[in-house]
Amino acid sequence: MHYDVIIVGSGIAAYAVARRLAAEKRVAIVTKSAQTTSNSMLAQGGIASAFSEEDHWKVHYEDTLKAGDNHSNKLAVTYLVQQGPRVVRELIAEGMEFDQDESAEYLLGSEGAHSYRRILHAGGDATGKKLTSFLYKEIDHQIDLIDYCAVVELVVEQERCVGVKVVESSGEILSFYSDHVVLATGGCGNLFTHSSNAATANGEGLSLAYYAGAKLVDLEFVQFHPTVLEVDHGSCGLISEAVRGEGALLVTAAGERIMEHVHPLKDLAPRDIVAREVYRRMMGGEKIYLSINHVKNFTGRFPTITSLCMQEGIDLSNGMIPIKPGAHFHMGGIQVNQVGQTSVNGLYAVGEVACTGVHGANRLASNSLLEGLVYGESLANFILDQPISHKRIPHVHMRSGNKVLLSAPFLAKIKELMTHHVGIERTSKKLGDLVGELGDHLSKVDVEDLGGYRADEILRIHQMTAAYLIAKSAYEREESRGAHYCVDFPEKNKEWEGRQIVQFITRNLESGGKKTNEFVKSEKTARAVFT
Repeated sequence: MHYDVIIVGSGIAAYAVARRLAAEKRVAIVTKSAQTTSNSMLAQGGIASAFSEEDHWKVHYEDTLKAGDNHSNKLAVTYLVQQGPRVVRELIAEGMEFDQDESAEYLLGSEGAHSYRRILHAGGDATGKKLTSFLYKEIDHQIDLIDYCAVVELVVEQERCVGVKVVESSGEILSFYSDHVVLATGGCGNLFTHSSNAATANGEGLSLAYYAGAKLVDLEFVQFHPTVLEVDHGSCGLISEAVRGEGALLVTAAGERIMEHVHPLKDLAPRDIVAREVYRRMMGGEKIYLSINHVKNFTGRFPTITSLCMQEGIDLSNGMIPIKPGAHFHMGGIQVNQVGQTSVNGLYAVGEVACTGVHGANRLASNSLLEGLVYGESLANFILDQPISHKRIPHVHMRSGNKVLLSAPFLAKIKELMTHHVGIERTSKKLGDLVGELGDHLSKVDVEDLGGYRADEILRIHQMTAAYLIAKSAYEREESRGAHYCVDFPEKNKEWEGRQIVQFITRNLESGGKKTNEFVKSEKTARAVFT
């Protein structure tokens, strides 16, 4: 039961690490659900890279910094955008098929805040599923897959992570040991009522790392996607930004374009700006739709979204898809360096649960799959260079305990609390109230004996801890930046939004952009309102 490497999670980042290691290391992938359940499998968007001849990594770099509200780690961004084209071309050489036209030219899509059409897709809007499945096929027979087992604790001995404790459906807790433990557990979107995430994305990876002593950073930056399908039972699935990239518009029931005078990029403005405008309109009593009337061959270009709408009884014949914002991506996470090392020896993190610093305060569209691939490869290369340990620790069987949490919130209540207190627009009072409430519950938890609780209670502790940490980080940031928008700072908010727009104008002119009538109108509006 000893492995060279244990990877917790089954998304693209996990597979990117495993595919580099499987031939030389004994690797186990542990996942709390089916191997096919992950945010990566749901990713409709594509992979962004400076793939075309007209594009350049420096432009992709600038776009990433700008979307991240200049909070990104510049060295991390440089590494991502420089390595991206190579990694993508190597995937193609290995047999990964991205969408092409009749002339065998790659179909490059456009998404918000990108200067060029640089998004590669597979299967239209099924890139995540196609890519994740492709990577898994490469490692299927080379690794041990331990599925339907939830990790409840990281084993730390002498300040080094040496394994994981997992709980089976029977309630039995098993301990697996390893020279290297990699957390690739994904995001935290399912801690909110409305989300594009898989039901497994409850932030447990953050809590596991926290209780193991790892440093976490930028947890307040939770990105809300502007267009999650709205149905009678809440929200259901993502409507990719690529739809707007192909000409879809955000409109009211009366057909008014809501982004017309909000930002020069209009419907393709950075996600946080679009999400806030949709949210504000909805708070004013309006229903917001995505008009797809100008999208050519919508059903052929977006088969996954078409199927989703049909399943939910949405009539596409009128070209109007009802939407609302939903929690989508976590820019913060476990602090790592360029090779995925955390502050705890032997513990690594990659993918959405990690914070490389690439995304800053707001992720640029379609950079997440790329990050999983590039930084997954970097982490694997680092592990391959480490000396082999011959230490073997005895395997331990134990049963989960029977302790329960009294009055602490279950996941459904946590989702409600997070949506109300740590949503698209926040206030210091709401954040402080939630920090106090969750902190009070956690103060009653015996964190030195998590194994003494029932298995389902341990997972609830991790979910509550993740929610608390996010709320506390948001409460402690006394400014609005990127996806963290606190209404307590009106002057800073005004300054921030103005800076976003003026930077866009300046960059456009510096790159030789023409002052069209529409651009002049946007420029005048921006300068009049924000400067």
